[in-house]
Amino acid sequence: MTDNLLELKNIGNTSAHWLKTVGINTPNQLQAIGPISAYKRIQERGIKTSKVLLYALYGALEDVYWSDIPESKKAELNALANQPQEEALVD
Repeated sequence: MTDNLLELKNIGNTSAHWLKTVGINTPNQLQAIGPISAYKRIQERGIKTSKVLLYALYGALEDVYWSDIPESKKAELNALANQPQEEALVD
């Protein structure tokens, strides 16, 4: 995996900045934290985003464009993002 967040699918300057704001500086850190926790950290920081960021983070780790993620997986991600932090685990 690359060391640069910007080399991941779905990650642009703004989302990379948001990730770095919450202490996620590399793809390996994003992988270790996971897309749900990363999304929640950004939200808890008061940064207003849409669910597309959640899908983008998941897609970045799966090397798939967020728009290609099946609706069933998006629904699963949404459900997990609405759970308390300790329960929100995703494959």
